[in-house]
Amino acid sequence: MPDAHVIKPLTPETFPAWLALAQKHNGVWGGCYCSYFHNDTAETAKDDYDRPTFKLRLVHEGVAHAALVFEGDAAIAWCQYGSPEELPNIYHRKQYDAGETNPAPWRITCFFVDRDHRRSGVAYEALGGALSLIAEAGGGEVVSFPNELVPGKKTSSSFLHNGTRAMFEQAGFTFERHIGKSKTVMRKTVASRERTSPA
Repeated sequence: MPDAHVIKPLTPETFPAWLALAQKHNGVWGGCYCSYFHNDTAETAKDDYDRPTFKLRLVHEGVAHAALVFEGDAAIAWCQYGSPEELPNIYHRKQYDAGETNPAPWRITCFFVDRDHRRSGVAYEALGGALSLIAEAGGGEVVSFPNELVPGKKTSSSFLHNGTRAMFEQAGFTFERHIGKSKTVMRKTVASRERTSPA
């Protein structure tokens, strides 16, 4: 049940659960390990490490962010978010940049849901978790690039790595424009909220 799920940020402590979910699905998206949208950092070059090690180094450097959905001790989904500096490699970037008049400090770039929990609203929980973590980090505008589904056309889940326009609209995002054949630019302002400590 959704109320049994807990949102936790991606940290060195939660990384093993994140890694277990990724490994269960062969590294996700062909062995990406959620590294595609990242670039090298001052301390870490992507090509110097295997993808899990690269991702772990970014987590330790504080430049890899995600909201993880936990069921018990297991991570069953994530939503990756971060600054444009952390996640520069978006699809259709030239087209996006050319039309961007108000760059946002945050972007959401991808989701992944355990195959045993799909079509149950878990991606939406992960999105809500990411927005909550952004609020606790100071809030601000958030952009994302979900797909707009074609009515009646079956779309593979791999094509929907960044969710759907309908899901983002449900979360209060506003449609701005299309980029590429089916991606959209959507935006929401998240108010700052102090981090709440467990009771």
